[in-house]
Amino acid sequence: MIEIERIRRALERHGESFKERCFTAAERTYCDSKPNPSQHYAGRFAAKEAVGKALGSGVYFTWKEIEVRGRPKPGVYLSGRTAAWAEKVGAGSIELSMTHSRELAAAIAVALSE
Repeated sequence: MIEIERIRRALERHGESFKERCFTAAERTYCDSKPNPSQHYAGRFAAKEAVGKALGSGVYFTWKEIEVRGRPKPGVYLSGRTAAWAEKVGAGSIELSMTHSRELAAAIAVALSE
């Protein structure tokens, strides 16, 4: 769970460098197309943290190696070291649920065994 305001401030302070460090090009295109981009960036940020925790790596991953894809049901695409870690720990598909209120964005991820 993360405060949407916290992400809005990060976007204002760090702009493109924050976006490029944490989100893939497809995620940036999606979020920037929305009336309230901060809300969608916050949801994806929370989702990436949830996926890292579901994989047992905590937040020790490269942000862009976890990509949130799809609508209306979000899915997860892994790449790089994060994909290798998922394979090592026997994670198969990852189920993801995301939600937000006016102030908070939250996500829950469950890594299913292969």
